[in-house]
Amino acid sequence: MLRPLLLAILALMLGWPVAASASAKGDIDPELRQALRQAAESTDSFADRFEAEVWLVDISSRLKRYMPDDKMRLEFLRMVHQEATRAGLSPELVLSVIHVESAFQRFAISVVGAQGYMQIMPFWKNEIGRPDDNLMLTRTNLRYGCTILRHYLDKEKGDLIRALARYNGSLGRTKYPEKVLLFWEKYWFVNH
Repeated sequence: MLRPLLLAILALMLGWPVAASASAKGDIDPELRQALRQAAESTDSFADRFEAEVWLVDISSRLKRYMPDDKMRLEFLRMVHQEATRAGLSPELVLSVIHVESAFQRFAISVVGAQGYMQIMPFWKNEIGRPDDNLMLTRTNLRYGCTILRHYLDKEKGDLIRALARYNGSLGRTKYPEKVLLFWEKYWFVNH
């Protein structure tokens, strides 16, 4: 039925900020700014309830090591699924990014100030005219992160390695994208 739990605690967290390639100097891509504004206003849900329940049971068993509270874990996974789906991303890819970025620590803050599960830089709030957004709120953090990753995937014409490198602010290097893909394959891949 379910694959055995294969999670291991991530010992080293990356200190790179999300979207470091876009600085606070005003060189923010206007399309990304608009995508974030639109994302802040929309909501979606699971398309197929049965498939969602199967997914939740499977992935929940894998995530239990990091989030032992059943209710919190299921609510988190619902939000990941919703936000990833809304952005046209694989929920498992988003889980892999979160695993690498914050090791599922909601209140993670990097040395450069990136915040939350998906390590979002606070300057994004001002860029889209939403300075009061709280990046430590799970849904807000996921919405920003999924929207940013989707934008970079579109910008890179589907090249996941380059999109992940942009997300991490390490375009031209492959260490971060390779780590995310390794985590995806090892911990979060779902054979549909």
